Amino acid sequence: MINSSIGAEKYKVTHSNGRHQFYADEPVEKGGMDTAPTPDELLESALGSCTLVTLRMYTDHKQWNVGAIDLSVSLKREEGKTIITRQLKFEHQLSDEQMQRLIQVAKNCPVSKTLGAASELNVQIN
Repeated sequence: MINSSIGAEKYKVTHSNGRHQFYADEPVEKGGMDTAPTPDELLESALGSCTLVTLRMYTDHKQWNVGAIDLSVSLKREEGKTIITRQLKFEHQLSDEQMQRLIQVAKNCPVSKTLGAASELNVQIN
């Protein structure tokens, strides 16, 4: 559970889960002080964290040496629709079968499931 509060400091929100304290804010052009990530950036980071941890757990379990896994997450709102795109990169070469399986694993991380159709996944291998 997350507990959140907002005080007099324009639009800075304090969040706590009992173990960690973290913040959200709005950029200066929206009236905030830009002291922390925006709520959308926190959502992007939640999806990114969940995707990467899920992939690492799976590749560790399978003992696949994929090397570093990098992910970019972007959220855009247009025409009443939210589109979240993930760009995934693996350090080491993967077989087509491994790649297809990892795409499915990424799509099934808990946060991805929560976001549903709003989330797209693009994969790139270095």
